[in-house]
Amino acid sequence: MSERRTVALVTLGCARNEVDSEELAGRLAADGWQLVENASDAEVAVVNTCGFVEAAKKDSVDALLEANDLKGHGRTQAVVAVGCMAERYGKELAESLPEADAVLGFDDYADISDRLQTILNGGVHASHTPRDRRKLLPISPADRQGAADVALPGHAQDTPPEDLPEGVAPASGPRAPLRIRLGKSPVASVKLASGCDRRCSFCAIPSFRGSFISRRPSDVLGETRWLAEQGVKEVMLVSENNTSYGKDLGDIRLLETLLPELAEVDGIERVRVSYLQPAEMRPGLIEVLTSTPKIAPYFDLSFQHSSAGVLRSMRRFGDTDSFLQLLETIRAQAPQAGVRSNFIVGFPGESEADLAELERFLTGARLDAIGVFGYSDEDGTEAVTYDKKLDADVIAERLAHISRLAEELTSQRAEERLGETLQVLVESVGSEEDDEDAVGRAAHQAPETDGQVIFTTGQGLTVGRMVEAKVIGTEGVDLVAEPLGCHEEAGR
Repeated sequence: MSERRTVALVTLGCARNEVDSEELAGRLAADGWQLVENASDAEVAVVNTCGFVEAAKKDSVDALLEANDLKGHGRTQAVVAVGCMAERYGKELAESLPEADAVLGFDDYADISDRLQTILNGGVHASHTPRDRRKLLPISPADRQGAADVALPGHAQDTPPEDLPEGVAPASGPRAPLRIRLGKSPVASVKLASGCDRRCSFCAIPSFRGSFISRRPSDVLGETRWLAEQGVKEVMLVSENNTSYGKDLGDIRLLETLLPELAEVDGIERVRVSYLQPAEMRPGLIEVLTSTPKIAPYFDLSFQHSSAGVLRSMRRFGDTDSFLQLLETIRAQAPQAGVRSNFIVGFPGESEADLAELERFLTGARLDAIGVFGYSDEDGTEAVTYDKKLDADVIAERLAHISRLAEELTSQRAEERLGETLQVLVESVGSEEDDEDAVGRAAHQAPETDGQVIFTTGQGLTVGRMVEAKVIGTEGVDLVAEPLGCHEEAGR
């Protein structure tokens, strides 16, 4: 083993997992580990898995197997699984996937350095037995803040070392998570809360992420200030349900208070809120999101379907007309507002009429980005027990049909933005030699999930700069835009 231990983190899944990886990286760096980008250059490859749906689980297994193939052909000596899939299946995953040298749950995160050292030394750490994490916190949200013995990734429950390496949080207080940035993007996510109290019949996330618990506003502000010091220009607030923020702190409208404070952090150019529940949207939150400087008028609304019958089976609320009314309310206050959502087709009992109702909603909603998923049974969910399951070929047919419609509609929505002037955060600047485009994202485009803005020229652009640009073309969901004023500045 080299004098300085090396570790690489491979992250799958959502932005919440990305935050967790940076926390693990911060803990490891604080304990003397050297972080490397490629698993082939690391003695230990840590794969942060996703356990959401079957496709994501397959990707996680593939990543673990790919990392395992490196053993014996370079520096890699051990492969470790962490994250949602590891937490959800524990011993079962370890037994079915012996290629992983260890399967670590959330309770292991605080001791991640010791766990990896044990494994690297040839020792064995017993995989955990999964448990319903909803039962670890009090039923009453008001009683959850004092539950210090429950592992909550991203909530900074332990005291950090006094001497931290450069670039490792906390830079602004003892309650910030030990975190180090794993990339150079001008955009970073900040965890607003963990867990979920909703009981959607198709979703297993609450069982392995636990009940909803908010981070304190001072902690969120402190971490945002630290990120700004690291060069971050846009922060994206993430959790399983941001609209519930503050309910366990005695103020369900706490997000409306926190957002303007985050927008005032020096160096931050834009604040974006993700994961909003339509049934929990309120006038005050819509107003703050549509009228506060530096707050993106961006609505990541979890509709899932629009047929009232299907939604009730999903244990959700709403229907086509109420959802369209919500969108009308938003756009009345911010005509350029961005809206994205995900939908499940082929849910048990979904009829042709239900599918037609979903089509009616999608056609009238003018969404900027649409994710479509075919229903699949998920272990431990109520929907597994439902009758009237649709055949796999019917689900596949409906998935293909709605996906084609979504692609057509989002392309049309992009064309509606022709002539608009947008504020675009530059994320990369290509070189003419490599024939690479300069690209960025406008307020209606979140990283990874939505489209992007392709600049007609990279002259005068730098990564992390907020640029005014006019939309002059489209490429599917992507926009082609001409920077305004950059040529003059570049020539000065």
